[in-house]
Parts: sequence; structure tokens; C-alpha cells
Amino acid sequence: MPSIKAFFAKLYAARTYKKIQKWSSSPLETQNRVFQSLISEAAATSFGVDHDFISINSHEDFVKRVPVRDYEALKPYVDKVVAGEANVLWKGKPLYFAKTSGTTSGAKYIPITKESMPSHVEAAKNAILLYIHQTGNTQIVDRKMIFLQGSPVLEDINGVQLGRLSGIVAHYVPKYLQKNRLPSWETNCIEDWETKVNKIVQETIHEDMSIIAGIPSWVQMYFEKLVDQKGQKVGDIFKNLNLFIFGGVNYEPYRSKFETLIGRKVDSIELYPASEGFFAFQDLQNETGMLLQLDSGMFYEFIPADTFFDASHQRLTLKDVKIGVNYVIIISTTAGLWAYNIGDTVQFTSLAPFRVIVSGRIKHFISAFGEHVITKEVEHALLSALKATDISVSEFTVAPQIAPSTELPYHEWFIEFENPPSDLKAFASKIDAAMQLQNSYYKDLVVGKVLQPLVITPVPKAGFQSYMKQIGKLGGQNKTPRLSNDRKIADALTKAI
Repeated sequence: MPSIKAFFAKLYAARTYKKIQKWSSSPLETQNRVFQSLISEAAATSFGVDHDFISINSHEDFVKRVPVRDYEALKPYVDKVVAGEANVLWKGKPLYFAKTSGTTSGAKYIPITKESMPSHVEAAKNAILLYIHQTGNTQIVDRKMIFLQGSPVLEDINGVQLGRLSGIVAHYVPKYLQKNRLPSWETNCIEDWETKVNKIVQETIHEDMSIIAGIPSWVQMYFEKLVDQKGQKVGDIFKNLNLFIFGGVNYEPYRSKFETLIGRKVDSIELYPASEGFFAFQDLQNETGMLLQLDSGMFYEFIPADTFFDASHQRLTLKDVKIGVNYVIIISTTAGLWAYNIGDTVQFTSLAPFRVIVSGRIKHFISAFGEHVITKEVEHALLSALKATDISVSEFTVAPQIAPSTELPYHEWFIEFENPPSDLKAFASKIDAAMQLQNSYYKDLVVGKVLQPLVITPVPKAGFQSYMKQIGKLGGQNKTPRLSNDRKIADALTKAI
């Protein structure tokens, strides 16, 4: 007999499904409405005045007046907002700043406004509701759930609350879920990740968990501690665990390891959240792509990644995108981000409705010799090599070795094995063959003796965790890049080895 909460969850899920079907079935009209609203609402802001929003009536007008910017280029405006000025990028002042790690500018302060905040909360909720609608699994609402996230403790900066996105979102957990949610508020506030995970293990090990959510690498750390302490598979400790929710990285390289730790397969939902907005979530269990959120106050543009650094690149809208092409995603939002490059690349898996996968980062690639290798390719190559083997991998990253002392240059794969291959060279050859099948530039370089086939450097157990701790990015929403076009990560790992 389902509980009252489960009964109403099913009704709510059906209503949410109908609502999403309505806008996803008219995507171009939905995006046009969002675009017109954004321009109208921000016309009187400093940014709107500077870029003549009052004269913008079409996407073509927008492209002429508003160039693509990353955080560094938008920073003069953001600095004014951080200093306490109102009506700069969006009307009024933001509710929050989501603090993230920057590159050349140090920490980044991403505004979250009254209008943009709901999109961060609604999308995650809707992902679970669509799962319930599709599977009929309502038991998850009656049992405990855990979200491995950053501290909800916020600071004040000129009257605006500052914190990590996951910590900000923690303040918006619905009341009907608060009794089910773990860890406790006090534990969530612990900053040191290792201390926090140990405390989470203590709080959850005797609970009836049904949902676990977080970045796979850090959930794996939590699972391993559970197994070490209890001496059982996670699926035996939590007999009703049947849903894993993740985002931030591709789950596939972790899937076999998770199934080993859990002891069985569980359903999963992939999310695409970022401080700048919640862009997509997996709406169907049998689909790999994530439904692009078109009715959440975000207008999307897409630039083909292979022309992104050309001055004459095209900024496409949804009507012009194609399946399988690597695009840099550009957003304009109710948080006051305009033609903003978040740094991600995506590929469409479906155009009706519009679904995407994250294929990598425009700055995370290897092209030291013109090979244009992207994240999706190295992940696919590794998975291909792992098929039909008992080899398992905990973590990996790839970097170019441009000037080895006595041999041709190569791509160096740093791999932390859970269960290593008996023949490392043969395993490397399998990965290399898969890479050559996917990337013709890479194949030509290997066949032409410009590069030698890739070389694997094994990383000791917990080596990646040690590296992340060393650079102050252990836990939370942090993850190791799969690809680097330089040797910064590679050299740090080499020293550790």
C-alpha cells in the first residue's frame, strides 16, 4: 500500500510531465519567448544600455550588439555587482553569488538572481519527478536520500550571500523532503572533505537509503569507506538503494566500479547543473542524452567547436544545430549573463526533443600536434578497451608528452587502476586503436610517425585524491580534467608517483 506522500508524488509527477511536454514540443517558440523576455527585462540595466538592448528585435540584432564573452571579459560588469551596484547586468541586485574556481581571474563570482534561482531548484526536482512518472517507483520518496555537496554556510559580501552552488541550493530543499534528507545540517557544514565523508558514513550506515546523489568520484570514496567499515556491498548495507543521481562528469568510466561496490545495477539520472544555470537532465532511462531546459529563463546559442577560435565563427540557435556536432554552448540568462561562454562543449543526441550530452571543455583538449582530441573521445576509447575484461579504472587523465628524451612524442595516459591489466602494453594498444578509429587526425599522426602510440603511466591507489587534496580541491563539485594540453597535472602526478 503506497503512502500518502507516494500517492501525491505520482500525481505531481504526471502533472510535471505534461508541463514539460508542452514546452519541449514547441522548442523554437519557447526559446523565442525566453529571448524576448530577457531583452525586455534587462533593457534598462547598465549592460542593456551599453549594448542598445532597446533596439534588439531579433537574434541577428543581438549577435551584432553583444559579443561572446567568458568570465574574464564580463568581469568589469561583475565587479560592479560585487561592489554593491544595482541594475548592472540584471534588474536590482542578485540574491547570491555562487563562488567557483577561476583561471586567470582567481575566484569567480557568478550572480544568482530572484528570477534565476528557481531554475536551479526546479530542474533537479523535475528530474526525479519524471523518473517517478516513467518508472512508477514512488518508494524513493518514503526512504532516506543523501546529496554529497558543498557546505551550506554562506558569507555576506556587500549585502549579497556568497557560497558554493550546492551549498546555496541546500537552503531550498522542500519541507516534505527535509526529514528524509541526509547528512545532517551540521555535517554538511564541515569544510574538510575527508572529515565530512567519515561523518556522513557514521550518519548513514544504519539508515534505509534509496537515493544517493553526487559527483561519481566522491560518491565512490563514500562507498569505499562504507564497504571498508561494514565489510558488505553497498547494496547489502542499503537494501532499498535503487537510484544514483550524478552530474559534472561522465558516469560510464565509473559504472563497472560502482556496480562492483553496490553489488548490483541501480537506475541512474544524469544532471547538467552549473553555477551559471541548470541546463539539462536525463528525462528517460533508456536515453543517454539530457533534455535541454528551454523554459527556464535561459537562451542558448551554439558555436561549432572547430571554428570557435575563428573570428568569423557562426552563432547558431536551436533551429540550425545538428546531431553529433561538437558545439560550444553559449548562454544568456535571467542572472544577467549575456552571450556567456561557460566553457563546455555539447553534442546533440536528439532534435525532437532537444537532448544533449556534455562532450568536454573547450579548454580541455589535446592538440599539441593538431590532433584536436576531445574528452568524449578519450572516455569512449577507454570504455571500448575495458569491454569484456575484468580490468577496472578508478580515475584517469591524459596529457601530451611533447619532448621525450629518446623517442617520438606521445599521449601519456595517467590511469589509476582498481584492477590492473596483466599486460599494460596490450591494454594501451587497445585504447590507441579505439582512439585512431574515432579521430582521423590522431590516426594520421601515429601512422605518419609524428606520434608514437599512447603510453600508460599507472597511478597508485588514491593518487588522484592526493593530487586534488594537494591543490585544495578535494571533494565538493571539484573533478579532475580528463584532458590537458599542457603538463601541469601530468608533472604533479609524475612527482607523486
